[in-house]
Amino acid sequence: MSLRADYLKYSLHFRFEAGTSRGILTEKTSYIIRLIDDEDPSVIGYGECGPLKGLSYDDRPDFEEQLSLNCQEFNDLDLQLFSWNVSIVLNQLISPQFPSILFGFETAMLDFLAGGRRIIHETEFTNGHRTLPINGLIWMGSPEFMRQQIEDKLRDGYTTLKLKIGAIDFEQECDLLAMIRERFTPEQITLRVDANGAFSPDEAMKKLDRLATFGLHSIEQPIRAGQPDLMAELCRNSPLPIALDEELIGQMEYVHKFRLLKKIQPQFIILKPTLLGGLRHCDEWVEVAGRLNIGWWLTSALESNIGLNAIAQYTAQFKNLIPQGLGTGQLYFNNIDSPLTIEHGHLRYDPAQPWDFTQLANSSMQSR
Repeated sequence: MSLRADYLKYSLHFRFEAGTSRGILTEKTSYIIRLIDDEDPSVIGYGECGPLKGLSYDDRPDFEEQLSLNCQEFNDLDLQLFSWNVSIVLNQLISPQFPSILFGFETAMLDFLAGGRRIIHETEFTNGHRTLPINGLIWMGSPEFMRQQIEDKLRDGYTTLKLKIGAIDFEQECDLLAMIRERFTPEQITLRVDANGAFSPDEAMKKLDRLATFGLHSIEQPIRAGQPDLMAELCRNSPLPIALDEELIGQMEYVHKFRLLKKIQPQFIILKPTLLGGLRHCDEWVEVAGRLNIGWWLTSALESNIGLNAIAQYTAQFKNLIPQGLGTGQLYFNNIDSPLTIEHGHLRYDPAQPWDFTQLANSSMQSR
């Protein structure tokens, strides 16, 4: 076996201007890792590294240089890959300062070991017999744009909506929530909001009180990360459940994960493998959350269908899931065609639908 790694830099283009509290997104850069055995080039393992600008722990100028170096070091090992040495290779090859590279290499290795079929976990989901409930994501923008998104998601059969808030006037955001609640009870439509840390400490509790009047399921990251004492106080006193998101980024040691959650005691945590260092780190977060009686769900981080597919298959190992944040595959007009489809607020894997990597054909793989 002569196993080697290379990668492709690929720009994904949004179908619309996607608003967040950190600005407007129109495109997203991902790095597609490919593992291939020169002696059997028919088996290829794919993974995706997709750091988010302004958010990811590894959003740094030397990211691509580091990825190139990791590919070269992997190639120099001339190793044989087995299920038992995946974690060893990850631990010794890739720094925890690059969580999205960890995720990309981890999933590429798992895909390769499973025969390069883009199936890293065989479940009822991958054979088409189970779907995953997902929330409909409402991006920030003008009230009219957000209202139209809401109507579209309701028409498409979603029963859980997640609204990004914190960029437009707070009263206008409350008006949108009121509009939904005038038509649907909390039993009919579940509402989540994501502030992305937009609330200032002195206004946070007042806004939480106001938002609680709309019967919300939860709010993600009401204040910016890195204020554990204040966040713990909010979680103790908030009239609605709080979910940690950005707060988890950079916590790469098990004991640090445990200390953080034990201190803050949130009602939920949001797991994004690209930002947290891959699936094995999500395993640790799930285990700690279970010990502390904290709920959780998984969310994609604007990956292409390569990364989304791996996250969805990981998610499908769990039972009794609440709606997950896995509906981002339709964001891009140049996404990679895959077996993933969305039907009535559920993510489905259609095993009869082939993967199509034509979108990548005009770009060349790079190996250093």
